[in-house]
Amino acid sequence: MLAQDWEPVVLRKPKPKAQDLRDPKAVNKALRSGGQVQTVKKYEAGVNKRAAAMAVSARKLDEAAEPAAVGRVTAEVRQVIQKARLEKGLSQAELAKLVSERPQVVQEYENGRAVPNQMVLAKLERVLGVKLRGKIHK
Repeated sequence: MLAQDWEPVVLRKPKPKAQDLRDPKAVNKALRSGGQVQTVKKYEAGVNKRAAAMAVSARKLDEAAEPAAVGRVTAEVRQVIQKARLEKGLSQAELAKLVSERPQVVQEYENGRAVPNQMVLAKLERVLGVKLRGKIHK
């Protein structure tokens, strides 16, 4: 004769792994179903502050050992660039476009704040038709 077994059978899901809990799909599923979701804001996550501090320290040491002023564009070069640009009837933005640089770069060269870059000076020489490197003849 067959007998019926009335004892309850409990089925349980395995616990999710930590990696699965961080999955955006799992988080969205939990939010939709009303489950508990804990969020933790991580400040400066993925930033290696120590490496940045080391670079700053190295720069300070170099400056302390041999303080060298960074050369800027001379007043002579500034005036030649500005004069040649105005003679050609170009704005700073148009000149920047012709030399494939940002307008801010041309502005810095004309204001004397830029550190001279030979590549940029060569482009400016070619477009403006003036000599900016070496001895400048007015």
